[in-house]
Amino acid sequence: MGYKLKYFLKYLLWLDFFKASGLAFKYFFKKKATINYPYEKGRISPRFRGEHALRRYANGEERCIACKLCEAICPAQAIVIDAEVREDGSRKTTRYDIDMTKCIYCGFCQEACPVDAIVEGPNFEFATETREELFYTKEKLLENGDKWENAISENIKLDAPYK
Repeated sequence: MGYKLKYFLKYLLWLDFFKASGLAFKYFFKKKATINYPYEKGRISPRFRGEHALRRYANGEERCIACKLCEAICPAQAIVIDAEVREDGSRKTTRYDIDMTKCIYCGFCQEACPVDAIVEGPNFEFATETREELFYTKEKLLENGDKWENAISENIKLDAPYK
């Protein structure tokens, strides 16, 4: 190999080194793209489908009218509902169970509900230590609804123009 070619190749290596260094320094001083997860939370879309919740009306009455549309449309058959008739002739749920180990988070239950009773809320941090904790009863679902009601209603308002 000639000495001119040798020096030319060294020059190209140095040129690549300076290009790479320039690129590294360019991004070194920019705002970081990553977040420090447990301490910082990223933005979540209003359409995010997380932990299930049963909602109530403003007067405290449960929204669920026991139409069982969510149970019928669930492809994983994760929802079980039992209902009884009230004194005024309307129906109410006596049992509303969701087996979260079966749930595939498709959102069909939320779409089928005519009164927005069952929703998938913004909570994505619901890991458990035992499998039994993933069997949600009506009480657990109502508790989730009470806890996340402000965020859920805001997300429904933001998503309304697209439905």
